[in-house]
Amino acid sequence: MANFTTFNDDNILARYFGRSSIYTDIPAPLFKEFNVKKGLRNEDGTGVRIGLTKVSDVVGYTKDEDGHVIPCDGDLCYRGYSIRDLIDNRKGNFGFEETCFLLLFGFLPTREEFENFRSCLSARYDLPEAFLAGDILHAPGRNLMNKLMLTTLALYDYDPSPDEQDPYQTMLKGINLIAKFPSLGCYSYQAMVHKYYRQSLVIHYPRPEYSIAENILYMLRPDGQFTQKEANLLDAILLIHADHGGGNNSTFTNVVMGSTGTDLYSAITGSIGSLKGPKHGGANISVAKMMRHINGDLQYTTDRDRIREVIGRIMDRDYYDHSGLIYGFGHAVYTISDPRAEILRHLCGELAEEKGCTYKFDFYRTFEDTVREMVLERRGKPIPTNVDFYSGFAYDMLGIPEELYTPLFAIARVAGWVAHNVENKLYDGKIMRPATKYVGDSLPYVPMRKR
Repeated sequence: MANFTTFNDDNILARYFGRSSIYTDIPAPLFKEFNVKKGLRNEDGTGVRIGLTKVSDVVGYTKDEDGHVIPCDGDLCYRGYSIRDLIDNRKGNFGFEETCFLLLFGFLPTREEFENFRSCLSARYDLPEAFLAGDILHAPGRNLMNKLMLTTLALYDYDPSPDEQDPYQTMLKGINLIAKFPSLGCYSYQAMVHKYYRQSLVIHYPRPEYSIAENILYMLRPDGQFTQKEANLLDAILLIHADHGGGNNSTFTNVVMGSTGTDLYSAITGSIGSLKGPKHGGANISVAKMMRHINGDLQYTTDRDRIREVIGRIMDRDYYDHSGLIYGFGHAVYTISDPRAEILRHLCGELAEEKGCTYKFDFYRTFEDTVREMVLERRGKPIPTNVDFYSGFAYDMLGIPEELYTPLFAIARVAGWVAHNVENKLYDGKIMRPATKYVGDSLPYVPMRKR
């Protein structure tokens, strides 16, 4: 394997890096002086508005006439429809497909329109000829998000007009990606475990009569078997992750890149790179690792005193990673409740009964209630359980490996990325070009012989 350093140049460059004045802090008062919002956040924690959208609405608070934030129960609406209604009215395990139609076209389909759309998706399930062997099996990746980026870019070469910017053609390319992402993720996982973990290579070709959720379980499992409740839970996970407004990091990345006129494959790849970050799509892994550590000590107990002790130690930075953070709680927008977490809580409870692991679910419920109770006691304000708290538990019950947690997020979110990309082409069309303020020094040039 090639080494990125030669003749100890890492030590040489480290000296230059340490000597450089450009890496000293920019004084905090300058941000306020020039009205610069760190992280594009207002002083009250709300996000700076960077655009208008009709794709989805994230409802986490209201504001009074003076502009003060008022906490409220959360909701997530796709094209005006609450995800609670979309979940409750699903047809079999095809709720995600109906949601994709809604996000892309802006209205709920009739039965005929829905079946036509399903046919359009299933006709695009298969990867191009030789793609599986050449781009995945012969070149496995250690990180599945990186591999998803590479395979997304590779599809560019199979598109006869990949740089087309027409909104309708962009949507067609997006539908093709929505259909192929499950295979890209599942096959990349199978290739990875075959090469690096010496496990048997399992390749099931997607079945056109299956939903995307059903096909993911089918392609991942050696025997290809799954129950309806398992597929129903995964379908719900995909549905509630399909979009989350235009301000989240990966969607914003997509729109910023798309506004330059770059191809959709590049813009989607940028979004995947954004989603990979532990502060964004990788958060569910942080929850899974924390809960695994806690369960190693507590063994799924529902003893509130023991749970309170552990939570108190976490908050006091005396347990786990000493960060003081309880992963899976709190959100940038939701203030009282995250509707996605509430949906998953209910569905996880149903599947736990089928799998005979209600003791695990009872522990999660008790832990959740205790965290919210203790945060309210200590900080005097409520904290919402976010979607990541239950998604890891859901994946665990479904037997989905941790390496696929974030790729599954991308498989769902590509629908929202495409919808926002097309919307920006239709209604904005300008390259996104925000501004920064230079606060460094102005220096005279010094010839090299005098330095």
